[in-house]
Amino acid sequence: MTRWLLALLLAIAPLATMAQAVVDPAPLQFRDHAEEVRFHALVGELRCVMCQNQSLADSNAQIAHDLRREVLQLMRQGMSDAQVKQFLVARYGEFVLYQPRVEAKTWLLWFGPALLLLAGGFVVARVVRGHAASRGDLPGNDDQEW
Repeated sequence: MTRWLLALLLAIAPLATMAQAVVDPAPLQFRDHAEEVRFHALVGELRCVMCQNQSLADSNAQIAHDLRREVLQLMRQGMSDAQVKQFLVARYGEFVLYQPRVEAKTWLLWFGPALLLLAGGFVVARVVRGHAASRGDLPGNDDQEW
């Protein structure tokens, strides 16, 4: 009896996970093509706050559906793209932007990779110079052409 119950549960488990998949109940309706283009450009620049590595346009999370609807409402209220972004930053933090603003607190994020590259170049130059200096100290035959 328990084997049948276990087999039944294993057969039903995939159906339960498929039922949890989030489907947008009503697709967004745009007034015109310009509004649709602006909307898609804007949600492409915003990050899903739940998925963390997907844009708002690509995410299927329920919060992404809600945020897309909210972005469209804010656009229809006459807000510019910058105002919509500022609203979402005030609500969710800088994380919601794929490209954080260049500010004092984000300098390391923007300029850190360049600083690491420069430091690595400096270290490589020092190592190469050290090897060249140590090879120059070795006695050699000037008649050889290598």
